[in-house]
Amino acid sequence: MRILVTGAAGFIGRMVVGALAGRDTLTLNGRDRRISAILACDMDEAPLGDLANTRRRVHALPGPLSDPAILARIKEDAPELVIHLAAVVSGQAEADFDLGMAVNLQSTIELINACRAMARAPVFVFSSSVAVFSCAGNGTISEDTLPAPLSSYGTQKLIGELLVRDATRKGFILGRSLRFPTISVRPGVPNKAASGFASGIIREPLAGEQALLPVAGDLRLHLASPAKAVEYTLAACGLDQDALGGDTTITLPGISVRVQEMLDTLRALAGNEVADRVTPAPDAAISAIVNSWPGAIVTPRARALGFSPDTAFADLVQQHLADMGRT
Repeated sequence: MRILVTGAAGFIGRMVVGALAGRDTLTLNGRDRRISAILACDMDEAPLGDLANTRRRVHALPGPLSDPAILARIKEDAPELVIHLAAVVSGQAEADFDLGMAVNLQSTIELINACRAMARAPVFVFSSSVAVFSCAGNGTISEDTLPAPLSSYGTQKLIGELLVRDATRKGFILGRSLRFPTISVRPGVPNKAASGFASGIIREPLAGEQALLPVAGDLRLHLASPAKAVEYTLAACGLDQDALGGDTTITLPGISVRVQEMLDTLRALAGNEVADRVTPAPDAAISAIVNSWPGAIVTPRARALGFSPDTAFADLVQQHLADMGRT
């Protein structure tokens, strides 16, 4: 089985590629399949070289999905599994509408069209987000709540979900769109995601750096760990298409945590000196985006399909500490 991962140089993409490269088989559409090659595609060329050099089955494909040569290579490779993670994050998509449309929407269209040219419809995992939802007062919603995004990013992801569903109906792909919770604690450097503070207020203080808190402490977030995001992605690959019953979108479970609880957990695990590195810095633009997101989502269908959330926010912090080589 040949696999394509887009956004492979991103932090989740690298984890997914690493997880795939470290195993011999993967369940695909209900059947165990042997992995023969992984095509890692991303705009950022340097990290792809690292992946390809350390994993013999990983082949780097640097460049944008708008490049006809990249699309031709994908068609020629004809992967049986496509994991589409490439995206412009929420804050960046809001600030640069054209970039968000080009990467989050047009690239998805181009990739689906590439799949149409393949002799066999591949399993197609699309990375969406709970940003497709909006609700009053950061409330609790159900996975059955109709999406009504209040950001360009959420709108672009919702359109992508609909395209995946229709392309599946047409037989071009075997699609499953995953509405990911906010991921925390993200490793690496800050990005332009509106939810970036959900990692920054933990990651930076633990690294001895100051962090700014742009939102109020009573804001709730629907969260999942990076490891859980990878687990969700690989589990989605294995779902039998018939189990989805025509509804190709899955709203993934998460834990609901208030920002103040996150800070209290940091203080309890790392001490006052670390927790005091977080400074309130209200940001109206970020608050306007994230306050429209649900603070909790009830997900019985996803759980019935086998997806289960992390247990507690303290576990997410402990996991990040372990990744840093600290206990």
